[in-house]
Amino acid sequence: MARILFADDDTALRDLASRALRNDGHVVVVARDGTDADGQLAAGAFDVLVSDVEMPGLGGFELVE
Repeated sequence: MARILFADDDTALRDLASRALRNDGHVVVVARDGTDADGQLAAGAFDVLVSDVEMPGLGGFELVE
C-alpha cells in the first residue's frame, strides 16, 4: 500500500483514477491543481506523486522541482 498524491485539474479524471487506486488498497490524497498539490506536499509525506503536466498556476514540472 502506498500513500499517493494525485494532482489533476480534470475533475472526472481525478475522481476515476483516485477511485481505482483506492480500490487497489492505496491511500490517495487528491489535489485540484498544482498549487493545491504543493500545499499537500508541504503538509505531509507521500510515496508517489502522480501529476498532470499542464495545470493552472503551478504545472507538474514546476511542482516536481
